[in-house]
Amino acid sequence: MSDERIDELAESARNRGLKLARSRVRTPGKRRFGKVGLTDKSGTPVFGMDDKGPAAKPEEVENYLRNLGAKDWGASLGVAVLPRKRKPAAKKAPRSPASDAEPRARKANPAVKAKPAPPPKPAPPPPEPPKPKLRDAKPADAKVLVKLIEFLGHEIDEKSVRKNISKLAKAGEAPLVATLDRKVVGLIGIHKTVTVHRPAPVGRITILVVAEDAQDHGLGRMLVEEAEKRLRKVGCHIVEVTSNDRRTAAHGFYRHMGYERTSMRFMKKL
Repeated sequence: MSDERIDELAESARNRGLKLARSRVRTPGKRRFGKVGLTDKSGTPVFGMDDKGPAAKPEEVENYLRNLGAKDWGASLGVAVLPRKRKPAAKKAPRSPASDAEPRARKANPAVKAKPAPPPKPAPPPPEPPKPKLRDAKPADAKVLVKLIEFLGHEIDEKSVRKNISKLAKAGEAPLVATLDRKVVGLIGIHKTVTVHRPAPVGRITILVVAEDAQDHGLGRMLVEEAEKRLRKVGCHIVEVTSNDRRTAAHGFYRHMGYERTSMRFMKKL
């Protein structure tokens, strides 16, 4: 596996809160040459590690990371089922003093039929995972959105975000946010551009980010599909999006959503 592919594997591991450990053996043909493994942030082995270090093939680690997202909602979101509190045991009646006398045997009454034991109560159903919802961003979301924007590497203050949301809302291009239990965990921005060289407006996704602890739940797909729906409604025939060169995981996501790489982006600060 090439160094570039190993770097993509390390990026994929970081997106899941893990670290990619690489073998220090640099001589081809030796036992641990090219081996890799996974640890958590504290260095505790997670997959493909033994006492001497990395012991798995890159393809095995890649398959493990690919299947790591296939968790149920409760486990992925950290929703735990609280254990039921046990009732304190009833105090036993004090025993009577020991006696050598034989206890009297009770005579069975044939007229009295034994009552069947009641059926056991069914266990309560587990709590349903929270359902994600989409809505227009509000100026009051600015504080949370600053942290999401900083996650992408952009620096901006809360006052500027609040001001930009108000301007975009007046222009009919309010950003969309995704929420879980009323907590904002995702953001996408959209913009319509009329150009001289195209017969129809061009739609653009200006930003897309999902909180690290809420990824792998389909929120990115929900945001993109809703953005495409709104851009199509205002007459756009194509949608463009840019992504930083180092965000290889994001590139894979856009390709999976049907986007193709068609050009290079150049920028100059004024």
